[in-house]
Amino acid sequence: MVEKILVLSLSLFAISIGIALFRIIKGPSMPDRAVALDMIGVNLISIIAIVSIVLKTKAFLEAILILGILAFISTIAIARYIERGVIIERKSDN
Repeated sequence: MVEKILVLSLSLFAISIGIALFRIIKGPSMPDRAVALDMIGVNLISIIAIVSIVLKTKAFLEAILILGILAFISTIAIARYIERGVIIERKSDN
């Protein structure tokens, strides 16, 4: 019974990623695309966690942490780009 629920949740997360990909491609604005990209990161973390439960291993926990950090940094970078037009501001001597 638990395996069926885990497989169902994996398929629902996959459908959610597909919907988010559609939002990235068709999104009406850049903030919508940024939210969809962040949503894909969260869903990938969830998928890796469920696969770790199914395989009864803790080997994927480092991958979850790295993916979480990368998703957070990319969300911050995209938000800065949307707000200011640049990600890294360089100081000029003028």
